Amino acid sequence: MALTFNRRNDRERETSEFEEKMLFVNRTSKTYQGGRRFRFAALVILGDRNGRVGMGIGKAKEVPVAIEKAKAIARKNMITVPVENGTIPHDIVGENSTSRVLLKPAGPGTGVIAGTVPRSIAELAGITNMLSKELGSRNKVNVAYAVFDGLKNLRTAKQVRSARGLGEQPRVAGAAAVSATTEAGAAQAGGAL
Repeated sequence: MALTFNRRNDRERETSEFEEKMLFVNRTSKTYQGGRRFRFAALVILGDRNGRVGMGIGKAKEVPVAIEKAKAIARKNMITVPVENGTIPHDIVGENSTSRVLLKPAGPGTGVIAGTVPRSIAELAGITNMLSKELGSRNKVNVAYAVFDGLKNLRTAKQVRSARGLGEQPRVAGAAAVSATTEAGAAQAGGAL
């Protein structure tokens, strides 16, 4: 039995691990002598809800083709987001053009309190608790790029320690160990008197 190569089936299998969300479709038109010609741009987010997320913008003369292009671009531009206990490790401000987005960690049960674009990206990245505020321009494309800029620059405490060359942080003695040493010290001091 000969094995056949089917690129479409391989592509479908590849994307099945990712969930997709189309944020918006933009229509542009140009006037020619014979009339107007329309083109479409689609913004698509792909994510596995486990720390991996990607974004793509596809442009074409038809909407389905633009969406497929956007998905392909999103697959190529995947980033890994450090998610700790369902939230991000620290505050960060992502910037792109005139858009800035503040991303803040939140406690369990808070949920994702954010605008449409940051919420979609956070949910597909697997973030369940986060606060955000869009600052500056609210253009969806710029906001999406700003959120990705912020998520790309997130670092865990372990990554920061290794970057500074500190290695593993020494463990702090527990309360029981501290009280035992103070009792021993007090006994010695009492015996010396």
